[in-house]
Amino acid sequence: MKIACLSGKGGAGKTFVAVNLAAAVETCTYIDCDVEEPNGRLFWKPEEMQTESVSTLLPQFDVTKCNGCKKCVEFCKFHALVYIKEKPMVFSEVCHNCGGCQIVCPEGAVSEVEKPVGIIEIGHHNHVKVVTGILNTGEASGVGVIKSALQKSSEMTILDCPPGSACSVMETVMDVDYCVLVAEPTAFGFHNVKMVYELVTLLGKPCGMVINKETEPYTPLEDFCKEKNIPILERILYNPVLAKYIADGEIVAEMVPSEKKRFATILEKIGGVL
Repeated sequence: MKIACLSGKGGAGKTFVAVNLAAAVETCTYIDCDVEEPNGRLFWKPEEMQTESVSTLLPQFDVTKCNGCKKCVEFCKFHALVYIKEKPMVFSEVCHNCGGCQIVCPEGAVSEVEKPVGIIEIGHHNHVKVVTGILNTGEASGVGVIKSALQKSSEMTILDCPPGSACSVMETVMDVDYCVLVAEPTAFGFHNVKMVYELVTLLGKPCGMVINKETEPYTPLEDFCKEKNIPILERILYNPVLAKYIADGEIVAEMVPSEKKRFATILEKIGGVL
């Protein structure tokens, strides 16, 4: 089973929920796909670390073979290619590394070259395999690193998604069995989690809501969950004791037995849905 934890914005508690769900399972794989700012490892403090480099393939053009037909430019729907000064040019920041330009070139003028984009760190915390994707500074897309990290999945995997609902999030949740939406009960949190719900619905993924740092019910969020038949898996009230554990980089499910039971109950509810 693959369970993804998503949030519409940073700071909602997505990593908190993902880490503690994995701690409640005890034997599983935790993958941090928030490759621009991975912080799950601050809680896990994984041991026996191994590192793997990640590269993507970018098109490279042989101008001696190119006849200027521009078929590669016409094919690219991401507008990563232009033909200027009688030669093709690639914008690596928007290239999706699909290889289509190489396929459509009738002159065989396109080859591919590796470009390093990040690393994968693999370690363990007791019986939890901890996989962390880390994007190189300055890279525009983390999709390549996320794809490599997802290859480390096991039979039971908890995914810590990037915040928001962009391409990197879609790549993370494409093959999951269930999505846990983590929301703050505020106007800002509600606005952003609606976009995430739209994404997982578009992908046909079952989902449930965890309302985090609740001080009192936020009526628009409550009404939205009722209207869309989104089960509220758990309400986590704001608790300064839990906040202190989190600030100290501790896993609350390992420190407080009642919290481990809380996250185990969430897993039971998800299993019942599936």
